[in-house]
Amino acid sequence: MYRVIVFILFVSLMSSCVSKKKFAEMQDEYASFKNTSRDNLTKARNELKERDKQLLAYESATKLRNKELETRSKHIKGLDEQIDFLKKTNSKLLDRMTNLTLMSKAGADSMRKSMETINEQSQYIENITSAIQRKDSLNVSFIVALKRMINGEIPDEDFNVKARKGLVCISITDKIIFSSNNANVNQKGENTLEKIAKALNGHPDLDILVESHTDNSPVNADGIKDNWDLSAKRSTAIVRLLQTRFGVQPDRILAGGRSEYAPKEFAGTEPNKKQNRRIEITVMPKLEQFFQALVSGQVK
Repeated sequence: MYRVIVFILFVSLMSSCVSKKKFAEMQDEYASFKNTSRDNLTKARNELKERDKQLLAYESATKLRNKELETRSKHIKGLDEQIDFLKKTNSKLLDRMTNLTLMSKAGADSMRKSMETINEQSQYIENITSAIQRKDSLNVSFIVALKRMINGEIPDEDFNVKARKGLVCISITDKIIFSSNNANVNQKGENTLEKIAKALNGHPDLDILVESHTDNSPVNADGIKDNWDLSAKRSTAIVRLLQTRFGVQPDRILAGGRSEYAPKEFAGTEPNKKQNRRIEITVMPKLEQFFQALVSGQVK
């Protein structure tokens, strides 16, 4: 009997131990399931957020493409309108060409002659433009060469060179070249004229006009009658020196005495008289060649 009781107690204890062990295992499985579920839920939420971002990006891209599509549609519409306009214009041109083919022979000949006249006038204008441009280019080239020769050796108040009305005008105070009431070129004048001659010889397509101007004071010198005589002798002295000493071709040169009758200043003060006593050398294109080029249409 005792053994039976012990056996029953043993079986009861064993059953109780087995139940507790299984319960612990179930608790572990539940904890594991709970953790896995939580991880899966977190992962699902992250994937949902990522999907939301992708959806927003897709919606933005869709809006941008819709705008591009709208812009292209407007552009296509504009092109269609241009095509319609060109078709209408082309139709009108075809109608005009048809009308032109119906013109009389006299009308066609008249139009042809008019076109020839227009072409000739256009060519003449082009020749004039080309000649003027060539002349201006020569003037600029000459001024640059001359200023390089002088190189600031003469004060600006006594020596001036500038382009005026298509010509190059050189103005030199008389004291740079002559003594008072004298028509003989001094040494400083020879040096100055030599530099001017070098620039002139480098531009053989230009003619030269040498003019001498005096003030209105009476001349007091032996062998010189008056200001007309003084200005004429000074001009010829310069021209002769350019030809004989410095090799300027004489057929390019003109000499003129202007006396006191082309003054820069009219008041009789000494500064104004100094302005009036001057030598002016005007450099100009050869007019005969200039106009011949226009007529022949051979201006280059």
